Amino acid sequence: MGGPRGAGWVAAGLLLGAGACYCIYRLTRGRRRGDRELGIRSSKSAGGTAGFPAGALEEGTSEGQLCGRSARPQTGGTWESQWSKTSQPEDLTDGSYDDVLNAEQLQKLLYLLESAEDPVIIERVLITLGNNAAFSVNQAIIRELGGIPIVANKINHSNQSIKEKALNALNNLSVNVENQIKIKIYISQVCEDVFSGPLNSAVQLAGLRLLTNMTVTNDHQHMLHSYITDLFQVLLTGNGNTKVQVLKLLLNLSENPAMTEGLLRAQVDSSFLSLYDSHVAKEILLRVLTLFQNIKNCLKIEGHLAAQPTFTEGSLFFLLHGEECAQKIRALVDHHDAEVKEKVVTVIPKI
Repeated sequence: MGGPRGAGWVAAGLLLGAGACYCIYRLTRGRRRGDRELGIRSSKSAGGTAGFPAGALEEGTSEGQLCGRSARPQTGGTWESQWSKTSQPEDLTDGSYDDVLNAEQLQKLLYLLESAEDPVIIERVLITLGNNAAFSVNQAIIRELGGIPIVANKINHSNQSIKEKALNALNNLSVNVENQIKIKIYISQVCEDVFSGPLNSAVQLAGLRLLTNMTVTNDHQHMLHSYITDLFQVLLTGNGNTKVQVLKLLLNLSENPAMTEGLLRAQVDSSFLSLYDSHVAKEILLRVLTLFQNIKNCLKIEGHLAAQPTFTEGSLFFLLHGEECAQKIRALVDHHDAEVKEKVVTVIPKI
């Protein structure tokens, strides 16, 4: 390649290489200053996301938003965002917490993410990309730069911390309809990691958060059909944080009548009914009551009770329609918490 055009390409290559070197310098400089706890940037200042109103991206589900999500996020969906209130790691901007990288800087980071081998650099790049993916404008830019598969490639990494940071970055990127179309091809892999990895691990929670975001609408929920029984297994064996995260995901599924039969067919241990005991933490108890309510509502909408589909013994159907479940729910009418009592009153007519 010769002539002015060839010279231009060479110059462009040199500039990109120089930018990548600068990235490495800044990131390794941050490493020498000492490793700080790193998190994903809050979306509170990010504004709306593509296809969704401002405020749709949330830090989690509040006590008053237990239905999980709406099939039409414009009416107020619940999104999962993983972030930290710790200091921002040193990155390209080296500025205030609210600085946002531009397209050129993001491109350099993506180039560095593809080429770097140092695990610390890879992790810091993923954190910086994840922070910037909390802003709707950068969710689109990263997609247009081909960044989603570059980030997703790191969920295969053997380093568990890198795997977690890649899932967190995808989680923030997933709060965008067009991004979800590209991220959906990784759902099965994320599910395998969630259900085969260590229980209650950071990777498992990050994967569950991503799956929760991917099921805020009905578009991709069918891809979790074969993993519903696994979800209930993690629900019953996980700690409090894991239980809450699994329930957020199950609540998303339970609002979709098309998923009702799959939920009811799931083989669930009878210990599931212990979640309806009065001593269970309020944030868990309210969600399992809402799960019961959502499923009953969907059965009524779809007319499944009249059709009486065949469910095997040991399925969720048998647990929810058994007398023990009904007794436990009725007993909660005397619960000490007013919000739980109010929820029970709305659920009892459906028993």
